Amino acid sequence: MEFPMRALNWVVRLGVAYGAVFGLGVWRWTAAIAGLLAQLDAARMPHRIARYHVAELEGLPAPAQRYFRAALTDGQSIVVAATLTQNGTFNLSAGAQQWKPFTATQHFVTARPGFVWDAQIRLFPGLPVRVVDALIAGTGLLRPTVLGLVPLGTQHGSGEIARGELLRYLAEAVWFPTALLPSQGVVWHEVDDGSATATLTDGPVTVAMVFHFGGDDLVRAVFVESRAATVGKTTVMLPWVCRMTHYQNRDGMRVPMVGEALYLTPQGERPYFKGTTATLTYEFAP
Repeated sequence: MEFPMRALNWVVRLGVAYGAVFGLGVWRWTAAIAGLLAQLDAARMPHRIARYHVAELEGLPAPAQRYFRAALTDGQSIVVAATLTQNGTFNLSAGAQQWKPFTATQHFVTARPGFVWDAQIRLFPGLPVRVVDALIAGTGLLRPTVLGLVPLGTQHGSGEIARGELLRYLAEAVWFPTALLPSQGVVWHEVDDGSATATLTDGPVTVAMVFHFGGDDLVRAVFVESRAATVGKTTVMLPWVCRMTHYQNRDGMRVPMVGEALYLTPQGERPYFKGTTATLTYEFAP
């Protein structure tokens, strides 16, 4: 019985060690996210107006006007913050199909534009990758870790990382569409009868994105010619697309509940994110 008892003893020790490491990772990650959320809240700015009125649409391109009429209710309160939870799958490989399940919580503020995406991707049972993707006061951040402890590389700062995060914010504003109004700083230009370009400036960074509208006048996809993508250890610039479906009415707004993000490569589409919004709550201007 000596050998089995030794083996059992080692299993117990390993289990205790893993539990301690896992607990430390949760504690450190929770503290780090709390710090980022405090920074996000501290960067808030006053809103220009408290409510949307349809008269604001005068002079906008026709497809943008139709979108706001379909997505918003006249008199709608302006969203100043939003929180959502997600679940879905994330492809960890640039060249293969390595889809892993994820869950996430995302916090947005709309003035100054910013967000914190706190995600957990399950590589294997008991081995999560914790990822934070954020835009706070014009600074971008992308930090993946194993167990919330071992960093897998961090991107942080202004320049291209901030531009990429502002593009993400603009695409995801379909979850709180009052943020896309001209009163909120978005400038619209018509492309054709079914699409329009939205331009948003945050500090020194200006981004532009083409919004494509469906037969119901709601956003079906957004497109940008160039956004940073990591391929191996290299960062390359590729066309980027997000698609939105399964719209629902939430607090007077029509918003998508399912989304997909992908890059367009010379070999074709490379999807990397497929997610469903599980919960969605808002804070409105008083």
